Amino acid sequence: MEVKAEHKIQVKKHDLVSSYIEEGKKFLKRLLNNKGAAIGGLIFLIFVLIAVLCPYISPHDPSYINSEIRLLPPNDVYRMGTDGFGRDILSRMIYGARLSLLICSSVVTLSTIIGSFLGLISGYYKRVDFILMRILDGFMAFPSIILHIGIMAALGPSVRNVIMALTLSYSPRMARVVRSAVLVQKEQQYVEAAKVLGAKDLRILLVHLFPNCIAPVIIQATMIFAYAMLSEASLSFLGVGVPPEIPSWGNILSQGRVHIRRAPWITYYSGLTIAIVVLAINMFGDGLRDVLDPKLRK
Repeated sequence: MEVKAEHKIQVKKHDLVSSYIEEGKKFLKRLLNNKGAAIGGLIFLIFVLIAVLCPYISPHDPSYINSEIRLLPPNDVYRMGTDGFGRDILSRMIYGARLSLLICSSVVTLSTIIGSFLGLISGYYKRVDFILMRILDGFMAFPSIILHIGIMAALGPSVRNVIMALTLSYSPRMARVVRSAVLVQKEQQYVEAAKVLGAKDLRILLVHLFPNCIAPVIIQATMIFAYAMLSEASLSFLGVGVPPEIPSWGNILSQGRVHIRRAPWITYYSGLTIAIVVLAINMFGDGLRDVLDPKLRK
């Protein structure tokens, strides 16, 4: 009898894994059939590969200064020309992709963790909901760029401080999204059944509620990624973000502003790259929203 019971358990586990794999295949198929998500995801994947392989595909040292080749237009040796210090713009753009990916990924990860925790607590416990939401509303009351500049002015320009400033700005947005989903889900019957069976609050939050909030969290995360990229470029452009010696798209755009009449290609390449990546992320996020929405699956 024990052998038969173990065999039935193994069969059930195998069937459960198979069902998960099948659902994953269906989700991937729907995602690939969505043109916006497929195109946006492909463009974003290309930039991810560029960021990962930047030490191997960069034609020159991005920090090497050569005053003899200042402001060269695009040519066979320097495909995107050189900047005011004689540095290769293409190499700096390639390394700037890695920095942007690092900053945006860190901001999305931290904002998702902090915002999800605050949203779960606020949506589930009514006693702390009012106080916590008013504090988060206070952060959201400030215009994002003003809040970023104020934090950077207090902490100083560095990559770590940029990540901290953007995380503090975008965590409240994630928290409100998670809170809204929790307020809807906690009234469902499966939550009441878990309480009747004696499940603790921590288990209800992590096992029952949060998995049902994944869809809006993923969509909000893609939006935060795009916002973080624009904000990082804005801070670097204003001179309060990433230090100017570190290659970043915002720094390249800021340095090109000084020579925009003589060397407009510096501004064109950096600005166009930022626009393309942000557009690709928004396309992927919109497509992902359509795929995850049960009303639009048919």
